[in-house]
Amino acid sequence: MSCPFCRLIREDSARWVARGPSACAFTPLDTLAPGHTLVVPTAHYRDVFDTPTEVLAETVDLVQRLAKAMRSALNATGVNVLNASGPDSEQSVPHLHFHVVPRWPDDGISTWPNGQSRHRIAGDPAVQLADALSAPEHHRS
Repeated sequence: MSCPFCRLIREDSARWVARGPSACAFTPLDTLAPGHTLVVPTAHYRDVFDTPTEVLAETVDLVQRLAKAMRSALNATGVNVLNASGPDSEQSVPHLHFHVVPRWPDDGISTWPNGQSRHRIAGDPAVQLADALSAPEHHRS
């Protein structure tokens, strides 16, 4: 398998922050801020669309615990949680991952988009999404 995150997990070669049976956290090669951490499921899932609900929930639970640890251990006043899923999202590694970036006042970085999409949708997107979510295939059992 050519997935770099699966290789790190298999070879135990990451700089680990947390390791669990369903999700783990490690430092990326290029950090945006002190304490910047990646949280990934330990099994390979390509993106948020591909990940089973229970695995996604356990991964996001680790994201929340890590964010709280950043607040207590690093005195972060906030965090950015970043994810890109799918071919047109700028996803850099085809393994579901969340960047958890601690933030402080005047830290000099911005992780927020600085523009708006040029893509347009016919009709009201909020109504279309509400209708899609109420369709039977989107209901949880």
